[in-house]
Amino acid sequence: MTRPQGTTAICLVSAFLLLPLLAEHAHGQGESAEKRPMAEKLYSAGYLMTLMGHYEEAIRLLRRSLEIEPTAEAYTFLGWTYSHLGDYPRAIEEAEKAVRIDPDFGNPYNDIGVYLIELGREDEAIPYLEKAMRAKRYCCYQFPHFNLGRIYLKKGLYERARREFLKSLAIDPDYAPARRALELLEEVPRREI
Repeated sequence: MTRPQGTTAICLVSAFLLLPLLAEHAHGQGESAEKRPMAEKLYSAGYLMTLMGHYEEAIRLLRRSLEIEPTAEAYTFLGWTYSHLGDYPRAIEEAEKAVRIDPDFGNPYNDIGVYLIELGREDEAIPYLEKAMRAKRYCCYQFPHFNLGRIYLKKGLYERARREFLKSLAIDPDYAPARRALELLEEVPRREI
């Protein structure tokens, strides 16, 4: 009997990341001091499953992580996973939970902005992207600038879009989406329409 494609990857990730954790937990070493590392490993495995396209398994792992210890990271990744399924309202709901846990974490603000853009609610997205830009804890400040640039581009505010794409590249000179957007804008006159 052959396994469905991708099942082997799920089994390998589970065996590599989760079985040692579950064994520790079963032996009583998973008390409160150990909860955070186990929750982190579960949400990391969930994140990996999302990257691999195994969304239902990712959701299961992320929910398990949240049962052990609710974290802004796990709620953010859970929302991101729902976004891959096209469920933007649920993605927003999960990201808002992340914001309530850690208002200094930038990822969920940017993610909510992106989900609102996808829903055609660009004006609602702007305050979230601005909060992501000001967040104290965020790895990827280039993302909200790029996403704000997308909004300005859609509105025909080309100079504003150009400035946001340039800010994105000032943060990460190798960020290809911003570079491509600037290349496209080179064909547009340098004036607001």
